[in-house]
Amino acid sequence: MDVSLSSYGNYSSSNYGAHCLEVRVGNLTLYFSYRTVVAFHTSKTGTVVRQNDWGATTGKHLNWIDSGDKKSRVNREVFEQKLNEVLREYDLTV
Repeated sequence: MDVSLSSYGNYSSSNYGAHCLEVRVGNLTLYFSYRTVVAFHTSKTGTVVRQNDWGATTGKHLNWIDSGDKKSRVNREVFEQKLNEVLREYDLTV
């Protein structure tokens, strides 16, 4: 299975790129803000983004992922349920 690691977003300094990591495992992409999965994408689910329960920096990360589409974001409970379903499909845990 192919695995890749990169950063997303538009930080002016690469020193901050580690705070917004994109991890691809096969067809699954996980988006991290610091050490927390805040969004994921598969061809089956599309991009699923959690609502911002943290603060301004994570809000900036979420905006980079979904172009600021706050209406499509899901609450913590729905996000965790969908993420767990996808992780089970890929035989992964976070």
